[in-house]
Amino acid sequence: MKKLPEWQRNLAVLWLGCFVAGVGFSEIAPFLSLYVEQLGSFDKSTLSLYSGITYAVTFFVVAVVSPLWGKLADRRGRKLMLLRSSLGLAIVIGACGFVHQVWTLILLRFLQGLCAGYIPNATALIATETPKAKSGSALGILTTGYVSGNLIGPIIGGVLAQVFSIRMTFVLTGGLLLIVFFLSWFGVHEDFKPAAVPKTQHQPSLLQQVADPRTIIVLLFSTMIIQMGNNSITPIISLFVKELMHGVGPITIAAGVIAALPGISTLISAPRLGAWGDEHGPGKVLLFGFLFAIVMYIPQGLVTSVWLLGILRFMIGISDGALFPTVQTLLAKGTPQHLTGSIFSWNQSFQALGSMLGSLLGGLVSNWFDYNGVFSFTALSLTLNLLLILWLIPALRPKFQH
Repeated sequence: MKKLPEWQRNLAVLWLGCFVAGVGFSEIAPFLSLYVEQLGSFDKSTLSLYSGITYAVTFFVVAVVSPLWGKLADRRGRKLMLLRSSLGLAIVIGACGFVHQVWTLILLRFLQGLCAGYIPNATALIATETPKAKSGSALGILTTGYVSGNLIGPIIGGVLAQVFSIRMTFVLTGGLLLIVFFLSWFGVHEDFKPAAVPKTQHQPSLLQQVADPRTIIVLLFSTMIIQMGNNSITPIISLFVKELMHGVGPITIAAGVIAALPGISTLISAPRLGAWGDEHGPGKVLLFGFLFAIVMYIPQGLVTSVWLLGILRFMIGISDGALFPTVQTLLAKGTPQHLTGSIFSWNQSFQALGSMLGSLLGGLVSNWFDYNGVFSFTALSLTLNLLLILWLIPALRPKFQH
């Protein structure tokens, strides 16, 4: 049997690692509020407050600390950060199964944010260890790992919580992440050589070390807007499905399927669009992703059938499969290799900010303009983001034949 090239072995191991990390994060989300409820006797408003804090604290910490971990990754290597993250998450998430007070859970969720970073460091390692001609398709394949983990995680978590208990689900998730730690330790190879940094009194900032800082800033901002659009829908999907079904029928099952559909189509489309971008240029894939998303978001708030909503949500996953890997590819190509870890950690920070802003703005907009306002708001945000890209990054503008 022919031995795989090293970059392909890395991709296989890190795909599995990202899949398990995606499962680990997403399988706990559906019942986290129920777990908070078990940790005390709370009235409805207090329970909502504690649940909100428990959810939000991890995203907040990730947004703050990711750049610091990224800088350390560029100095010490991305593999070390993979080991730090997977072992830390294994311990912290496993420990969540043994808490008996809500503030202890919030503290552990805070620590979970400190341990985050497996996926961006896996992305940075693949970006630097893969031949540039294959980087788009490799990053597209890696995207399917954590997307499919996020997709199947709530189903796995629901089954585990039902069969065992919520507490045992945390412990089992910690065990899975411990397996990821050992897989990363023994299965990932990084040919890391830290860049020689001159010892001057004033070190240049990260943006001063890239050829086109404006492009990097716009791409990071785009990550935030794309993720904000995805998360703005999350708080209202189940309520919107209930309205479309007139409160009758298997509402929770239908809402779960509707929520999962974008992940399925992202899983299918990301590798293909990444390979197409390698051949024809990532700018065309990015333009397609934005235009396709805008066209698919606008009618979602106007549908009267849950089936039509499902079709449109499936299509949104195709745009995600174009946008996220392409932004990552452009970041990798526009960044010196010794700074890739820092850039991808900044990218994770902006993604976490997008998650926070999306949930907050989605709830506010739905209160002001009903559910269809959320879809219109998302389409408008993506339109403005696309116009900003075309204005500030001339290299990505479409070229027309005369």
